Amino acid sequence: MKIEVVASVSDVDVAQWDALTDGSPLLSHTFLSALENTRCVGQGTGWQPYPLLVWNEDKLVGAMPLYIKSHSYGEYVFDWSWAEAYERNGIAYYPKLLSAIPFTPITGARLLSTDSTVQKLMAQTLLELVERNQLSSAHVLFPDDASAEALQQEGWIERSSVQFRWENESFTDFEDFLQRLSHDKRKKIHQERKKITAAGVTCRQIQGAEIAEQDWDFFYQCYQNTYREHRSTPYLTREFFSALTQQMPRNVLLIIAEQAGEPIAAALNIVGNNALYGRYWGALQYVPGLHFELCYYQAQEFCIANKIRYFEGGAQGEHKLARGFLPRPTRSFHHIAHPDFDTAIRNFVERESVGMEHYQNELEERAPFRK
Repeated sequence: MKIEVVASVSDVDVAQWDALTDGSPLLSHTFLSALENTRCVGQGTGWQPYPLLVWNEDKLVGAMPLYIKSHSYGEYVFDWSWAEAYERNGIAYYPKLLSAIPFTPITGARLLSTDSTVQKLMAQTLLELVERNQLSSAHVLFPDDASAEALQQEGWIERSSVQFRWENESFTDFEDFLQRLSHDKRKKIHQERKKITAAGVTCRQIQGAEIAEQDWDFFYQCYQNTYREHRSTPYLTREFFSALTQQMPRNVLLIIAEQAGEPIAAALNIVGNNALYGRYWGALQYVPGLHFELCYYQAQEFCIANKIRYFEGGAQGEHKLARGFLPRPTRSFHHIAHPDFDTAIRNFVERESVGMEHYQNELEERAPFRK
């Protein structure tokens, strides 16, 4: 087998790359190359594409979405304290090697192969790339079980966290879902939705070719405003969203909230085979409860109507628990080249995991469903 790294996912054959993925649109060649082609990743962004490929003659048998990072933005697994510790000791933490879907905290395959031997080879190759390029570390974020097992066997540091996911248990409609919740949770959601109706807010769900450029223009204003309110800078360019409509229209769901005939907020979701992925939202006008309506209830209704099993609401947010989401563990894996920092970070992660386990148990005790 031949191992190589290339400068871009766009350099890889579309069919060969997609044949290795788990079917998630977020891992597709189209999605990853759109990030490259619209300058969301690449020169000047701190995300330098560095995809790893494994060939058996002319057949691609393994691949990894891989980047050389010069910062830790857009990852959703926070290692800023590690970087600060390196800096205090006069050691460079950046650049580092990262396997992830940029700006997307969604669990999925990272060592793209059905062959465990190839997966092991890729895990070992990451260590060689760290040494060869004199990088501080390698990180694999939100891997699925198969990818995680290969990294565990190679002795990588395993770090745990929690996300919230909603499951569609073949509900007939939104009210059927609400009837499964405890009385106080059901009452709260009814009240929130009544306030939205009383405020004269309506929502449009539009997909693919139905999404006009003016819709994207409005959404991008909302998207920028969200980052502005958090004193941050958007990761994605306006061109990226148009590319999604043009190249993967069936996977794009845009929800726009309107008041008195004028758009006031928008939320973007990516539609997968059996999951809906909530990604970005923003509002130009404040309406109480609008975030919950646009980002959760509208998406849940879409899943019920289209028989989609899961809605992945994104990173963090205990408030999702009261809206029918349940906690589930996520993982990341880390290789630290410096032996002393490797020991220190292993000890830190071990202590952190105890607290994370208690947190997970506490969340499960607060499950929103009727006993």
